[in-house]
Amino acid sequence: MILEDFGYNQRIEALRAGQQLNTFELGRVISEHKGRYTVRCEKGIFDAEITGNLRFSALSREDYPAVGDWVALNIYEPDFSIIHSVIPRFSTIARQAPGAKRALQVIAANVDYALLIQAVDRDFNLNRLERYLTICNSSRVNPIIVLTKTDLIGETAKTALISRIKERINDVPVLALSNVTGNGLDELTRLIEKGKTYCLLGSSGVGKSTLINSLSGKQTMSTGAICQHSNRGRHVTSHRQLIVLENGGLLIDNPGMREVGVVDTNQGLETTFDDIVRLSENCKFSDCTHTIEAGCAVLKAVENGTIDPAAHENYLKLEKEKAFFETSLIERKKKEKMFGKTVKDYYKKKVKGKEQ
Repeated sequence: MILEDFGYNQRIEALRAGQQLNTFELGRVISEHKGRYTVRCEKGIFDAEITGNLRFSALSREDYPAVGDWVALNIYEPDFSIIHSVIPRFSTIARQAPGAKRALQVIAANVDYALLIQAVDRDFNLNRLERYLTICNSSRVNPIIVLTKTDLIGETAKTALISRIKERINDVPVLALSNVTGNGLDELTRLIEKGKTYCLLGSSGVGKSTLINSLSGKQTMSTGAICQHSNRGRHVTSHRQLIVLENGGLLIDNPGMREVGVVDTNQGLETTFDDIVRLSENCKFSDCTHTIEAGCAVLKAVENGTIDPAAHENYLKLEKEKAFFETSLIERKKKEKMFGKTVKDYYKKKVKGKEQ
C-alpha cells in the first residue's frame, strides 16, 4: 500500500517539512499495545517504540503517539523501528481518563469524522449522545449519529427515536441500520470517503465490531454477545486500531466506553448546546448560572417548553464537569511547570559544578 491509502496528503507533507523530518521514514500508527506501537509505512508494517528523548520531553501522555498519528521513524530491523517524532495533529479526540487522576486520554488522532454508535434497545441515551457531541465539537471532528440493531424494533419506534434525537440535536446526520438484515448499511457506506479517517465511539455491545466486519467486507473483528446477567456488552475490542475498509475509508475502532468524561477546551460544550448559550445572552445577570436566578432567559425557555428540561439538566452537569476538569488541568500544569524548572535548575548546577 502507498501512504495515500492511509490518508496521507499535502497537509501532512507540509507539516513534516515544517518539522524538518524529511530524512526519516513516515508512517501512521495503526495500533497501540501498552507503550508499543504498530506503524504502517510504505515499506511495510513495523513494531515500534518511542525514543528516550521523546519519552523524557513529553509533558503528559497526550504527547505520546496515539492511533491515527503520523510519525517520523527509523527502521533498524525487518520488523522493528524507533519513533523519533509525532507529526502535529490536525484533530485529537480525547476524554478524561477513567479514574481519579483527571488526566486527558487521547482516543484517536487525525480524525475527520466520528461515528457515534448507539443501539436502539438498552443502550439508547440522549445524554450520552450529547457527551459524544461535545467531545467531537471540542475536537473539530464532524459527528455522524448511527443507530444500530434496528431489527429489534418496529418502524414506528425507529421513527420516534430519530425524531427525539432531531428535536434535541440539530444539524447532525442520523442513520439507522441493522447488521442482521443489512438495512441502512448502504447509506452509511455511501457516506464513507476514500482516504478519510472515521472513529467509532460507543459503549460495549452496540454492534461496533459487527459493523466493522460489514463495512470492511470480511471478518476483521471478533464479535460477542450481550451479557444476560448485567444486560451490558462485553469488551470484544481490547485495544485501539486503524482498519482500511473495502471502499478505501479508514476506520479507528475503540474498546467500548462506559465513562465519557468531557475535556472541553475549545468551545465544544457551547457548540453542542448552542441554543442554551444563545439564550443566556438575554439573562439579567452576566454571571447567571441558569439554576435559580430571577431574570434567567434559559430557565424561562425551559418553563415555556422552548428548551428540553433534560437537555438543560445535562448542560448544567457537563458544564460543572468541564469546570472541574479545567481547574484540575491548571493545577496539574502548574506542578509540571514547577517540576520542569526544578529539573532545569538541577542540570544548570550540575554543569556549573563540572566547570569548576
